[in-house]
Amino acid sequence: QAVENPTSTEIQDVCAAVGFNVLLEKNKMYPREWNRDVQYRGRVRIQLKQDDGNPCLPQFPTRKSVMLYAAETIPKLKTRTQKMGGSDQSLQQGEGGKKGKGKKKK
Repeated sequence: QAVENPTSTEIQDVCAAVGFNVLLEKNKMYPREWNRDVQYRGRVRIQLKQDDGNPCLPQFPTRKSVMLYAAETIPKLKTRTQKMGGSDQSLQQGEGGKKGKGKKKK
């Protein structure tokens, strides 16, 4: 139950579509992240509970329930399905380049 390389904007889109109050902080990042690219930055803040302690959305009472929902919904996004179709073709074009190379024995 995981997603490969989820971005903060994908998580924001999924949570906002459900009805959460979402805040995206673009310049935040995990301090031990070795890759400093812009695509790996970002923190998503979600309001899980109201002031009185009740959950904002009854179907998501905990953080874990939100994470599991995001993990099953992000692969279904249009941006993910379009990327998967294009990458298969590029992988097939690059195969089989080393055929017949090498020294011949006499």
